[in-house]
Amino acid sequence: MIKTQLNTDRIAMTLSFACVIHCFFAPALIIFSYGLLSFSIESEIVHYFILFLAVPISSIALMIGYRNHNVLSFLMIGIVGLSVLILAVVLENFIGETGERAMTLVGSSLVAYSHYKNYVTCKNLDCDCHEKIN
Repeated sequence: MIKTQLNTDRIAMTLSFACVIHCFFAPALIIFSYGLLSFSIESEIVHYFILFLAVPISSIALMIGYRNHNVLSFLMIGIVGLSVLILAVVLENFIGETGERAMTLVGSSLVAYSHYKNYVTCKNLDCDCHEKIN
């Protein structure tokens, strides 16, 4: 059986940080590369694409973590974080760019925190849900 807890937690944390990096640094990248990009990084497609990746990967990692460690708080924090990320994209027209950035930062931080705590709990318990890495 392939154990996926370590990889899914790492991928989910990376996607959380990708949301923050995209949200805060994409405008600067566009300014510096104005005219060079035919595809706008600020496109709504990017937001939906990141969510398309983040929601299932994070959900799987959090569910595996809950099943292995029975710590409900990490699962709930992750679900709240994912919900905030989804709301940031859905409500963008109502909350504006600043509201979207704030919600993205909060949601991504919650998701990353839940995966990090899940990962640390597993390492502290020395459980058998991760691959052995030398």
